[in-house]
Amino acid sequence: MRHHREYLWFETPHRRDFVNITPQVEAVLSRSGIEQGLCLVNAMHITASVFINDDEPGLHRDYEEWLERLAPHEPLEAYRHNSTEEDNADAHLKRQIMGREVVVAVTDGKLDFGPWEQVFYGEFDGRRRKRVLVKIVGD
Repeated sequence: MRHHREYLWFETPHRRDFVNITPQVEAVLSRSGIEQGLCLVNAMHITASVFINDDEPGLHRDYEEWLERLAPHEPLEAYRHNSTEEDNADAHLKRQIMGREVVVAVTDGKLDFGPWEQVFYGEFDGRRRKRVLVKIVGD
């Protein structure tokens, strides 16, 4: 079995953002030369997420609103974590809800998705550089 690893780097201009990273993941898969196996995509930061869903702007706005209702950014003093001179407790909770990683089957050198599925990077405390691991194993 072979393996291939690369990092993708992101620095979003907004505190919260959703970025379709499917093309970057597909490019890593292509460079790997692996035809059959598994592709792990993992957010390597505790206030960022990787998830799979539809690339539809209305859904992304729904996510934003839903996550803000579940874990509102303010009031900052509502979170114990923010007493440590941080202001990102909500980002930790949003990441927990959206997940840290996805695994996608690789078949015939392609990501084996269901209809409409895409890979997204979810940023909940942006404006600084963060990385995503893409690790592919197989033959």
